[in-house]
Amino acid sequence: MSLLEIRDLIKSYRTPDGEVQTVLDVPAFELGEKEHVALRGTSGTGKTTLLNCIAGILSPDSGHIELAGRDMAVLGESARDRHRADHIGYIFQTFNLLQGYTCLENVLLGMSFGPGKDRARARELLTRVGLEDRLNYRPSQLSVGQQQRVAVARALANQPQLVLADEPTGNLDPRNGREALKLIREICGETDAALLLVSHDQEVLNQFDECRDLAEINQAMREVSTT
Repeated sequence: MSLLEIRDLIKSYRTPDGEVQTVLDVPAFELGEKEHVALRGTSGTGKTTLLNCIAGILSPDSGHIELAGRDMAVLGESARDRHRADHIGYIFQTFNLLQGYTCLENVLLGMSFGPGKDRARARELLTRVGLEDRLNYRPSQLSVGQQQRVAVARALANQPQLVLADEPTGNLDPRNGREALKLIREICGETDAALLLVSHDQEVLNQFDECRDLAEINQAMREVSTT
């Protein structure tokens, strides 16, 4: 059964010289419940734009993005925010942690956009990612790998049906990258969450049974690669 279904998705930007550049042209894409899929794509191929459209952070020019029975592309901003909070966990490449808040507070703030704050679950998640002794540390007091673990805990705090991961190992060294990826996949498996990860790192992509090239589903990129 499809959790995510994309049809005829178009997203364009206007360049500084006034031209319209199409970044996404996706006729069809589906992701099933509990499915883990990696998308391969180099810089500038629309990876982050695609994830942001799925999450409702960006609005597409046209098309449909059905997630858990509702079309994100036609919802108003507040409805998109609500649906995202209820169904999506997002692991950003740059973590997007709030620097003035502790690890525990960052996870609790993520929960506040969903069902509500659950301090016991927040502590449990941070313990699960190996930060039980860093609950009251701020991001600046953590290593890069530890910050990524906070981002993982926050993304999974509301038990999402879908986890989006944008180059989640991009700022990590190889060892921490492998550990972070293993952790993401393990927790998604434990909570029955689907995972859509985008990366250019072949070592990361090799960990997935299903890996697709973004250019295969994005006609805009196919056109660029053939010109």
